[in-house]
This record gives sequence, structure tokens and C-alpha cells, in this order.
Amino acid sequence: MNAVTTNRLVMLVAFVVCALLYVTRAKVVPGRAQTVFESALLFCRESIAEQILGRTMGRKYEKHIMSIFFLVLFMNLAGIIPGLNLAGTALPGMPLLLAVFSWLLFIWAGIREQGGLKFLKSQLFPPNVPWVLYILLTPIEFVSTFIVRPFTLFVRLLANMVSGHFLLTLTLVGTNFFVFSALGAMKGFGLLTLAAALAFTLFEMLVAFLQAYIFAILTAVYINLSVHAH
Repeated sequence: MNAVTTNRLVMLVAFVVCALLYVTRAKVVPGRAQTVFESALLFCRESIAEQILGRTMGRKYEKHIMSIFFLVLFMNLAGIIPGLNLAGTALPGMPLLLAVFSWLLFIWAGIREQGGLKFLKSQLFPPNVPWVLYILLTPIEFVSTFIVRPFTLFVRLLANMVSGHFLLTLTLVGTNFFVFSALGAMKGFGLLTLAAALAFTLFEMLVAFLQAYIFAILTAVYINLSVHAH
């Protein structure tokens, strides 16, 4: 088992444990950890699902959106945890799996709410367009909706997490070099690279949350586009 697989399993287990602890030990008067977890759940419900899909549709698909948000967040956070040091989303497998899941959810929601033919019609045949233009527009809509859309989800998450990992690695390697290998006054640069590493660690925490939010909100947007006929 390689390091990336181990990281992903560790963070998946951490996510499941946190969820089980919340379900089995939730109290009427919440403690600090319960408050944080419930705030995140409320954020997913109100600021993502209901804001994009509306109250009725938001409640119907909030569990899917919450699952995506927390899974992406936990996988991202592996990149700043000592001993793991690599986000589960910093290699193609996990971002691709998440993008495919969101893509399938988009299709399933559209078929569920509209029916198969009506869903395809709403996605591939824009209304109020002269029929002859469909010869050009329908292939473009097909590529944009069913190929480009999941690909951009995949690339956006992967690129952001890889770039953050490279920056953090560069500062830590620089710190190691200046502190242990450099001579004389050059060792002082180790303080600068260490400060940069700490700053990038805090920044990566923000990026981990932001990328989870973006991935979840784009999933909600795509669901919204699939459940309503244009």
C-alpha cells in the first residue's frame, strides 16, 4: 500500500469516525466539537444546497452535497497533517473519482426530476433557437455538458491541491537545507523559509476549505441546471 492510499484511508476513517461520534454522542447543549460540526452541516445546507437549489430541492439533495463537501475537505486537509503531508486530492485518482460522482449525480438528478428524454432535451436543445442551428449547437452542448463539465471539476481541484503541495514542500526543503547544510550566515535564511512554511500551512488550511466549498457549490449548480428545464 503506497503513501497516498494510506493517506486517503486514514482521512476516510477520520471522516467516518467524526460522523459516527456526532450521530451517537450529539447533545442538546452542544460542546465545542459538536458546535463546529453542526456549523459545517448548517453551512452546507443553507449556504450551498438551499441557496442554489431552493429550500425544497435543497433539502432533497443536501445529503449528497454535504458528503461531497466533507469528503473533499478531509482529503484536502491530509496535506497539512504531519506524517501524512500529502492531500488525498493531490494525485489524479481521487479528484477524478469525485468529479465522476458529481457528474453522475447531475445526470441522475436530471432524469429523476424531469425524466430521461426531457432531461436530454433541456441539456442539448436550447429553447427559442431556429431548428437548423441545432446541427451546430447540440454537439457543442453535448461536449460542454457531458465532457468539459466533469473535466473542469477534476482539473480545478487537482491543480489547486498540487500547487499548494509544491509550495509547502519547497519551503520545508529550503528550511532543511539552510538549517542543516548551509554555512555561516546562510543559516539565517532558514528562519525565513520556516516562516514561509508556516504561512503556507495556514494558507493551505484556507485552500482546503475553499476548494471543498467550490467543489460542493459547483455540484449544486450542476444539479440545479439538471432538475429544471430551460
